[in-house]
Amino acid sequence: MSDVEATKSLNGLLNGLAQMVYYNKSEITEDLLKNELYPEMGPEEFKALYEKMKGLVKSIATADMDHAQLEAFLTAQTKRQGGSGLSAEQAAALSRFWKSQRVRVRESLLAQCRWEPALRGLSWRVDLQTGDSSGNADHRGPVALMELELGRSGQDSEFVCLEFDETKVNQVLKKMADIQESMDRIVHST
Repeated sequence: MSDVEATKSLNGLLNGLAQMVYYNKSEITEDLLKNELYPEMGPEEFKALYEKMKGLVKSIATADMDHAQLEAFLTAQTKRQGGSGLSAEQAAALSRFWKSQRVRVRESLLAQCRWEPALRGLSWRVDLQTGDSSGNADHRGPVALMELELGRSGQDSEFVCLEFDETKVNQVLKKMADIQESMDRIVHST
């Protein structure tokens, strides 16, 4: 395999890994990558290359490495002894891959971590009851109205309207204070 073909195959492998792991392309498989990019390579040799590149891409993506971190990481990987190190060509391919895919991979990782449905918006108001036309006042007190806009990726929003009296508002505020207190305890204990 010439250097140009080896570089193309490695670029294809890295892009295929991104398609599988980060962009949820189920039609891309390990077997497809081997058959299309490395047909002459033995199964064990391909598996080792595949796992090494997958692990390196995962390390780079998990750390969301900037340019300086990436160069330091790749330099360290090229200096490793034995079969676990990277060649200069592999390091260069990983560097090019990450420079072109960093934003998309980061967005994909964030989307995978997001709860669905997500809160897209919130609006609220407080209504005060006034007397009706006969002069009688409703003594319910103020009412808080809250509208939540919820949605899943790629779908239209759904709206949920909630109504709270003063007691319910105080209960919600107490729960929020309890959550904040728990979070503060966890943060300060670590």
